[in-house]
Parts: sequence; structure tokens; C-alpha cells
Amino acid sequence: MPLELAALFGCAVVTGVGAVLNTARVRPGETVAVFGLGGVGLAAVMGAALAGAARVVAVDPIEFKRELALDVGATEALHPDEVDGVLVTHAFEAAGSASVLEAAYAATARGGTTVAIGLPHPSRQLTVNALSLVAESRRLVGSYLGDSVPQRDIPTYLSLWRSGRLPVERLRGDEIGLDDLNAALDALADGQVVRQIVRP
Repeated sequence: MPLELAALFGCAVVTGVGAVLNTARVRPGETVAVFGLGGVGLAAVMGAALAGAARVVAVDPIEFKRELALDVGATEALHPDEVDGVLVTHAFEAAGSASVLEAAYAATARGGTTVAIGLPHPSRQLTVNALSLVAESRRLVGSYLGDSVPQRDIPTYLSLWRSGRLPVERLRGDEIGLDDLNAALDALADGQVVRQIVRP
């Protein structure tokens, strides 16, 4: 496969798709919400669609990311201000934010699982209702790199891409040179792009 697409499998796909398939083990007919639609979050959306989720809610404040999520498998895309009342079997936080993780936990139904994928600042703390974990039989778990086994999972994901079931190419943004790296990182931090390809 083209190297510029292969590069996308290294972090975004193994982390996002892996969180859905390996960590949460989403089953057909279940419901999913993904909070944060960068490369990892969009890969989680793809993974949820691949797993056969009946409802895939994509949540992000940036409109073009919500539109892209609909193109890669989301059944609906919401601004964070619109998620009140949303309840799903599995909620994934992919923004690296403790407050977003709290929102994902709030959107997790009784008996469901909240999966933390993003990397918040080490100083940030998370507050949840402790009783809800037991009384509502809920799970709060972390997923580092999608609990992936690269030797097993990457060939599987490549095969799914080749068969048209994992549209990873939709994550690809512009190609840039090293001279444009600082501006590219600023654009990534500002949420203006999803993934960019650096060519020396």
C-alpha cells in the first residue's frame, strides 16, 4: 500500500479501531458514542461501524469533523452542546480531556462501558459518581494504543482497508514539507486538520 496511507495505521487506526474491537469489544446492534473526532476518534467511528453498531454518535465542536464522521460510519454527528439525553452502550473519549471524559461517562447507559483513549494532562483529575459504577453496573476503562497486538491487528486492518470496509484514506490531509511543520502542528492543535503527511 502507499506509504502515506500506511503511516496512518501506526497510531490513529490501531488506537481508535483497537479501542472499539479489543478494549470494548463492541457487538452488532450495540450503540456507541465517540467524543473527539481527531484521527483516533474518527478511527473509533470506523471501528464502531465495522463492528456493526446500530447507532454511532460522533461528537465534536468542529463542523467539518462531524461531517467527516458521517462519511466514515457515524449515524449522527452532534455538537457537544447537543449530547444531553444521549445514552449509549459504549462511550469513547478521544479528546485527551478530563471534562470530555466526564461527558462520555454521562452518556454511558446502565450496564455500559466508558473507554478513555485520549491522553489528558497529568495534572487533570476525573470526578465520577462512585455509586454509579456499582449500582448501575458500569465500567470505566482505559485503552492504550487500542490494546492492540500490532503483529495481529495491523495485517487485519490492512485487509479490511483493501476490502473497502475501513476507509482509512479519509483521514489523510495535505502533504507538507519540514519547513511547514510548525504551522502544520498549530493547525492540528487548533482542530483545523485530522492528519497530515510530512515529506522531507
